Amino acid sequence: MIDILVVFPKLTDGQGIRNLLVRNGYKVSAVCTSGSQAMSFMDNIDYGIIVCGYKFNDMVYTELYQELGSTFQMLLVASRTKLEEGIPDGVVSVEMPLKSYDLLNTLEMMAQALERIKKKGKQKPKERNVAQKAIIEEAKKVLMMNRNMTEEEAHRYIQKNSMDSGTNMVETAQMVLQIMH
Repeated sequence: MIDILVVFPKLTDGQGIRNLLVRNGYKVSAVCTSGSQAMSFMDNIDYGIIVCGYKFNDMVYTELYQELGSTFQMLLVASRTKLEEGIPDGVVSVEMPLKSYDLLNTLEMMAQALERIKKKGKQKPKERNVAQKAIIEEAKKVLMMNRNMTEEEAHRYIQKNSMDSGTNMVETAQMVLQIMH
């Protein structure tokens, strides 16, 4: 589930938005009145949406937007006048006065897009560091010497045992080294 941070200068406005979102099944991690509060909460969230007003107690939304990483999106709630002044690419907006179905439909679309990004991020194989690659190479060499395997066979052996045991290849290579030494 995607975490949501609500950021409005008036705490009561933020709490009203939070209550609406929670009633509709969203997980609201925090209600903040300043951009700095929001940034401190963002440090503990992997993927999230910032639902915010135009101006906070310590900054405007564009300053907060510049701090967002690729795993965050921003939904700006502002008056038509403010929206007509222009908003940065990537910021999604809904117009005040706020209609709850507009907010919820827009948020749902954003959450689905962020879920896809989250899923793609999990599908990417993790890059191994030099030490991890060295462990795998050493285990392959031991298998090649002790079991007369080719490098490809040794690699497949570690890979298959990794999959069968539910461990990653580095852990399996470490087990091979412990058993063979």
